[in-house]
Amino acid sequence: MAKKEIKETGFALGKENYKLMAIGFAIIVVGFILLAGGGSDDPNVFSDDIFSFRRLTIAPIVLLAGFVFEIYAIMKKPKDDN
Repeated sequence: MAKKEIKETGFALGKENYKLMAIGFAIIVVGFILLAGGGSDDPNVFSDDIFSFRRLTIAPIVLLAGFVFEIYAIMKKPKDDN
């Protein structure tokens, strides 16, 4: 019976997983940037900009997509380079 040799790299995930995680992190950062802004300089003045379509719809969708992508990047099985 031949023994299967296991290659130890010291990392929990493969190189491709880390690249995908970096992409997912960038998507999450873009989502938080889309959430920013819309405040008023004067605390006594109300600004309707906080209820913009970008902040209530687009930004949460982008954030959710980023987190789902991160889960995929972590769960993806690394390819064997043997």
